[in-house]
Amino acid sequence: MSGCCFPVTLDRSRKGSFKLVRSPSFGNGSLKRGSRGRRECLKRPLIVCFGEILVDFVPTVAGESLADAVSYKKSPGGDPAIVAVGISRLGGLAAFIGKVGEDEFGYMLADILIQNGVDSSGMRFDAHARTSLTFATLKSDGNHEFVFYRNPSADMLLHAEELDVNLIKKASVFHYGSVSLIREPCRSAHLVAMNTAKKRGAILSYDPNLRLPLWPSADAARQGIMSIWDYADIIKVSKKEIEFLIEDDSDDDDVVMTKLFHHNLKLLLVTEGENGCRYYTKEFKGRVSSVKVEVVDTIGAGDSFVGGFLSILAAHKDIYKEERRLREALAFANACGAATVTQRGAIPALPTKDAVLRLLYQIPI
Repeated sequence: MSGCCFPVTLDRSRKGSFKLVRSPSFGNGSLKRGSRGRRECLKRPLIVCFGEILVDFVPTVAGESLADAVSYKKSPGGDPAIVAVGISRLGGLAAFIGKVGEDEFGYMLADILIQNGVDSSGMRFDAHARTSLTFATLKSDGNHEFVFYRNPSADMLLHAEELDVNLIKKASVFHYGSVSLIREPCRSAHLVAMNTAKKRGAILSYDPNLRLPLWPSADAARQGIMSIWDYADIIKVSKKEIEFLIEDDSDDDDVVMTKLFHHNLKLLLVTEGENGCRYYTKEFKGRVSSVKVEVVDTIGAGDSFVGGFLSILAAHKDIYKEERRLREALAFANACGAATVTQRGAIPALPTKDAVLRLLYQIPI
């Protein structure tokens, strides 16, 4: 049964086993019961995240290279999926669209989305491909190391006809990355989903999340990422990604604006880790500092930042027009990222809104 195109829940009636069962979706992803809960759910704007969901294996000892690690901890990952869970943890309404293998890892990931209140009705299962696996670590020199197992993995095999178009049409914000652009048929599915959301008036949010080893070459990665650049309303990139895309390590704002700001873009965000972020609009630009914390693991920090910002943007679509409110939203997003790096793993480390506010205002527990 390739590409099962129905919403799922997971039956765990037998210990250690998973069983796919047909079920209605959670409306727009809410786990609340009763008509009042459904009405409240419908009032909240929906953020749909499109792309990959996978399993990360992270060394249990911080700073070790993948080759030197003796043991690994399993953790759910995949940048768009991390963003979806991050939004839900913060009290927002999120859905995820993507594909996994019809295997134990795929069922586990679907279960994790459901447990975190993310609408999983857009997920598809492939009986002929495995769920993507990644081994990831932050080495002692501060550099990330990734090894990907996808040859091909199920997320690469999502077809346009498998898309939940009705779910996409409900999106207030449609968020995506660039990994889904690397190979067909997922690239075509990505373009169809993006165009469908755009035609329905959704804000398009793009975080390239450069994973260079997955691309055939550096030039292919640069061209692939930039091929949809001018469609996005909001773009978030890291400082290293800017250097890669413009082939220049200049920190000059004019260089960034000239090479990366397009006429349709409403907001360009540049994350700089512990130094916070920069922002650029047609009217103003600036920097917002981050919260200082003890760093344990930086994997997932950028996605947590994005989830934090989109959770506010969905309810305040014109926030990029008012600098004071934009800076407040970015301070919150910075705090989301900071909270995430204090724990290991990506999805397990994503904070609740209360945790972010305590960190942001240094409120004692």
